[in-house]
Order: sequence, then structure tokens, then C-alpha cells
Amino acid sequence: MMTRLFGNRKATNKTYGTLQENGVGKFNDISDKALQEIKKLGATHVWYTGVIEHAVLTDYTKFGVALDDADVVKGRAGSPYAIKDYYDVNPDLAVDVRKRMSEFEALVARTHGNGLKVLIDFVPNHVARFYTSDAKPTGVQDFGIQDDKTVSFKASNNFYYIPGQALQVPKTYNPLSGTHRGPQEDGKFQENPAKVTGNDVFNAAPSENDWFETVKLNYGVDIQNNRTKHFSPTPDTWLKMRDILLFWAGKGVDGFRCDMAEMVPVEFWAWAIPQVKEKHPGITFIAEIYNPKEYRNYIQTGHFDYLYDKVGLYDAVRRLMENKGQGNTAEITKVWREESQGISNHMLRFLENHDEQRLASSEFAGTPLAGIPAMTLSATLGSGPVMVYFGQEVGEPGKGHEGFQGEDGRTTIFDYWGVPAHQAWMNGGKFDGGKLTQDQKDLRAFYTKLLNLSTSREAIRQGKFYALTAQSNDAPAGVYAYVRHTAQERILVLVNFNRQNTNYGLTFPQTALAAIDLEEKGTFILQDLLTDMPPLFFQPSVKTSITLAPMSAHVFLLQKK
Repeated sequence: MMTRLFGNRKATNKTYGTLQENGVGKFNDISDKALQEIKKLGATHVWYTGVIEHAVLTDYTKFGVALDDADVVKGRAGSPYAIKDYYDVNPDLAVDVRKRMSEFEALVARTHGNGLKVLIDFVPNHVARFYTSDAKPTGVQDFGIQDDKTVSFKASNNFYYIPGQALQVPKTYNPLSGTHRGPQEDGKFQENPAKVTGNDVFNAAPSENDWFETVKLNYGVDIQNNRTKHFSPTPDTWLKMRDILLFWAGKGVDGFRCDMAEMVPVEFWAWAIPQVKEKHPGITFIAEIYNPKEYRNYIQTGHFDYLYDKVGLYDAVRRLMENKGQGNTAEITKVWREESQGISNHMLRFLENHDEQRLASSEFAGTPLAGIPAMTLSATLGSGPVMVYFGQEVGEPGKGHEGFQGEDGRTTIFDYWGVPAHQAWMNGGKFDGGKLTQDQKDLRAFYTKLLNLSTSREAIRQGKFYALTAQSNDAPAGVYAYVRHTAQERILVLVNFNRQNTNYGLTFPQTALAAIDLEEKGTFILQDLLTDMPPLFFQPSVKTSITLAPMSAHVFLLQKK
């Protein structure tokens, strides 16, 4: 969930609206009832996005929090990935700003009390332009205090610099779109020498399309000199970041989703993650990573538990969902084959997150029903985890011009906003779905059934995979079938991405029978665990015709009659 949006009940939704106008969700809004309903949905973990204090344009100076400069902040509520203080939480999320950390700690305890685990973001690659910690533990020094600013790179520095040049904020950037005036907005920001921008831009005048609101952290890699590595002695940034991980693990956090993990050298992760796990056994590390060539490296060397499966499965099913005729189910098999050699169960699957467009948006699939086959596939293809973004399960379409992002089919991460479909489920804090339409209730029921299936069935949790349609090669376009199987259980998954009825002839060739250890003779029953379809009776070597509804999915338990 985007924590600041989850509990917000206001429906004003004014473009670039203030916190007072558009509202904001709090830690305390995530009640026991809310967590119980999330648990019933089938979740095991909650990823609270945007917890650590980041740049905002709301004024908290009366609480001792420095005012941020609008010229280097994106949106009213700021980017959750422009960290202002690694040792504090976002004051937006507190009912009593003075007790904001206590309120977060209570949320952690409440989450655990409802049988769920807590994930938060760890943002290791960059910080806000004006990073200063006012909550750091005694003895901790801020980043850059000891830096030699006369050189671009020094292994012991925390930042990279552009000596002799002052920062020039993008001349094209107009905070709050000119309709409002942001704090300290004057087209200037005092930074001399200029620090290198978060997306590795060595230019004192970054563009509006750069991550200009952030500065790059230095892990001992000389980026401008063939990315040479200087890891001995251990860089100061490594020590600081390990201690930040240990600080949050000490708060009861059960895992970290590590933002842009591949922009940080794998050697750091190989050094830091085992140290954190030694003190906090069972803690989980998830890498946001988009380079398949580095997948095994970040699992085997870097010790990550899970990696984003964005470039693989997400991109493949997105093309099938978009209704443009460009997708091909053969891509699914290709992804599985590439990932099957030791990393498939380390891949985190999803259809939505804070970066991606809502699948129900007109910019993406245009209907939440397209998520039925895609989510079924994502949740059952492998034994790794699957993620649902809040509002996805009730078909949130991501409409509206919220502010910095414009209208792009996404739910904003930069501005204060209400999320209408989610608010209908929230029902004024009752979290009972009381204002949902029947279609939305049916969609949430599908997600609930699917997610609970994926965590309870042995064949899905730990079974082998057999791509039935890939082997028989006679499935209609847009249809995909596969078997997950153990010695005790066989599950047949059948999905139809097409937007019309599609007939599929089910048969098990000899290779399939041998692979899943199924007898050729006799009659078998297919009992659908996901829908109310009546049981199907079939003989493995005889083709059985099944009519698949548009954008449908079936998860069959396969048993001998």
C-alpha cells in the first residue's frame, strides 16, 4: 500500500491539493479491522510504502522539522524516494507529529498481532537534496559531513561532486504547476559544489526528466573512470547504510523492498545482508531490479531473497492484457524457461505497484477483468511470492490529474489524493466493502479465493511445473495451460486472455503424462477450485473440449475418478 493514501477518507481530489484539502491517511487509520481484512484476502506481508521521512511541502517547522524547498520537491506530498532522514518517519503519517515514531511502532505491533509481517522501503541509491537527520542516534554522523568536496570522486566520500559549479535547478520545472506557490520557490537552491543527481547525472544542471530532487550516494565506485571499484577499506557509505538497516530491523520490520537495488554494487549487498540476517534471522530482502543479466548475481552473490519479475513475466502478460493483439503466450514459456534454472522461486510477481499503471486504467487494459487470467498466472506459475497493490482487488482505475504526474493511469506517489474504489471498500473506516458495487465485490472475492489457494495448495507452494500448451502446441492464441504437481497433488491451471469465448481442446500427450506421473487409462475429474464450474470428467488421451469465457481462469484439482 501507499501508506499515505490507504486510510485517506477525503474525496475532494483537487489537483495539487494541500493535505488539508485532499486529506492524508495515517498509521492509525490502518486498524485491526483493516489488517484482518487484508489477512483474509490471503496476504502474509504488508509492504508499507513511503514510511521513512522524505521531502514534503507541508510545513512541519513548529515540530522542529526543516521546511523543504519547492524547487527540489516533486508534488505536494513529495516523492517517497527522496529520503530526508533515514532515522525518522514521514510526519504526514502521524496523528500526533511529536509521537510519529511511536505511532509507527504501534502499527508494526498491530500488524504482527494480526498475523502479518511488515515490509518497508529501503532507499539505498539516493537521498533528498537537503538530507539532514534530526532523529539520528547519538554518535551517528550525517552523510557528507566529512566529504572532500574539492574532488568529484573519493572512495571515502558519501556523495559525488561537480567541483567549481553550483547546482542549477531545472529551468523548466514549475513547482505546483504555477497554480500555487511552494515554500521557498524561487528557481534557486543553494548547493555549491553541486552534488551528482540520483540517476547518475554528472551535470550541475540536471533536466526536469532527471531525478533532480535527489543526490547519488557513493559506494566506492568511480563511475566516471570505467566504474572502477574501491572497496578496501570498507567505504563509509557501506557502514552508514548497514546501520540504517539494523536500526529498522530493530523496530520489528520483517523485510525490506530495496529501491533500485541494481544501482548499488552487489558487493555491498553481499557484505550487508548477511550481517543483518545474522542479527535478525528470517528477515527478507527484495530487490527492485530490471536487468535480467544480473538476476543470479543479486540472488547468489548479493543474498537477496526475491527480485522483481518486471522485465520477465509482467511485461509478457501486459502485452496479453492490453487488447492490442501484440501478446503471445509463448513469451510466458520463454520467461519460465529462463527463470527455471534456479531462480524462478526467487521472483516476485505482480500486475500493479506504485510505479505501474493501474490495469483497469484506459492507458492499460481498460478493465479490471483482464487481471483475472493474468493474476491467476502470476500467483500460480511459480512458488515465489505475488504482490497486490491496494485498490487493485476492487478495480481502481487510477483516474484524475493529481498533480506532478498528471493523468497517466497511475495512482500518484507525489501528491495528496483519495483513491475512490479503495475508499468504497474502506467505507469510512469500517473496511467492510459496504460501498462497493456488486462487480467490485465479485472481483475482490476472486482475488481472495486465488490468493488463499496460492498459499494453501501444496502443488502451487512447492510443486514442479509443466507447460502443457507449450508442449502440445495446439492451443488457441491467448490461451495458456500448465500443470503444477507433486507426488500427492496435481493442479491444472487454464487461463484465457482473449476478450471473447474461446474453445480449448484439453488433452495430455505421452510426454505430459510421463512428466506429471499420470496414468493414461481411466477417467479423471477436474474440480475447479477457483470458480463454480461443475466438475469435468475426461480421459487423458482423449481430447475434451472446454469453452473458456472471456478473460477467465480456472484452477483445477486433477484426481482419479
